[in-house]
Amino acid sequence: MNPAVSNLVISLGAMQLAHIPSQTVARKIPFDDPQVLTYVRIAYAVTQAITLAVYFYTAYKIRSKNDQTVLKYVEPANPMSPNSGGLMTTTYRDYDLSEVSKLLKGVYTGIGMMAFLHLYMKYTQPLFVQALMGLKNLYEAKPVAIHLLGQKAEGDLKRPFKTAPSLFGGAGNPATDKAAIDEAERKVGGVKEE
Repeated sequence: MNPAVSNLVISLGAMQLAHIPSQTVARKIPFDDPQVLTYVRIAYAVTQAITLAVYFYTAYKIRSKNDQTVLKYVEPANPMSPNSGGLMTTTYRDYDLSEVSKLLKGVYTGIGMMAFLHLYMKYTQPLFVQALMGLKNLYEAKPVAIHLLGQKAEGDLKRPFKTAPSLFGGAGNPATDKAAIDEAERKVGGVKEE
């Protein structure tokens, strides 16, 4: 399932209760009870701590494997950034570390947003949903699947990872075919290696 759609389904599923149309699950939780609020805060903090620990351990495993297999692909141009795209040459190690770095930035951004929403704006319901989303994102992390769960890097896990289309479209997926790589090498004036 598309990650953007599954995020929406989990959010709506956590927030909606089918047999009470005007009520939400999060509204049924008595957040005004200090003990319940403490438990939700603990659940959120534990989820984020587990997620960060798994991502750091994944980065450690990537560094210890030190896979220097060369990876070439053509990154699609981003319409919002005219200088993006082009030929990318890296190693599996560096590519996987950059993907883990993106995952960590996502966690840090989420924690920052939750700190603002919960501590400053006094919203408590997003803590409940974000605790669930943290576990879902951890389950869908491709570097975790390869390096910790031992899945083979093929299909959806083949590098470079294909990005699932967002709800609003996207720049596309990296091209890995020989013709696209040769064309990109000619554009940058590089020497084609056989």
